[in-house]
Amino acid sequence: MGRFGLWGRGSRRRAVPNDPGLPAAAAEHPGGSVAEIDPTHVDNPNGYVPPEAIRGAWLVDERGRLTGEYEENPRHGMPQDDFGKLSASDHWLGWLGDDPAAAVRAGIEESLRAQVADAVLEWVKILDTPHFLTAGRPRPEDERTLLVTRAALAAPFALSVRTARHGRSVLLGVFSWAAVDLAPPGVRRDRHWFDLGVGLDWAAERLGRRIYAIDGADDTAEG
Repeated sequence: MGRFGLWGRGSRRRAVPNDPGLPAAAAEHPGGSVAEIDPTHVDNPNGYVPPEAIRGAWLVDERGRLTGEYEENPRHGMPQDDFGKLSASDHWLGWLGDDPAAAVRAGIEESLRAQVADAVLEWVKILDTPHFLTAGRPRPEDERTLLVTRAALAAPFALSVRTARHGRSVLLGVFSWAAVDLAPPGVRRDRHWFDLGVGLDWAAERLGRRIYAIDGADDTAEG
């Protein structure tokens, strides 16, 4: 076994493929590695690549040359959903039901199918801790506690969606969800926003307006 690399595993010697792109990539990453991407799961290696789509990596010496050592990725395989950044949050998520991850996934899939009816969500990963907003009012019987009246989140994602016309597409963006009238006597109302190619800061800045837009007080055309 050789030296340890990206996944803390020993590397092994392997014949380097006759690919002129490999030495060029190695020269740009001295002391690092060059990943081998599995095209079964990713069509564009220059875009977002889920960890499972990396077959392994060629190790590179300090002078930017391939060492001939290769480390296999133990996670290589079909990309899976990852809602760890959502589930690990200590923010109250009761408004999303008993399974917040499943609720957010369903909301994302609903947003995709609103654009293309036959869209199939293959996998989705929440890339960072979502931005949350929660508002409430004091309980009439106990003013020291609050009744939550509205809540919202903005979650940055990467996902793979497949349609009959376009095949597979890997998309990056932010999914936002706001719900109002969570406490009686109101009738709960929800709204989703599916913004592609934006960052969390962009979506977080708008979330405060969006959570009140449902009331019609600031009904923008966003989303």
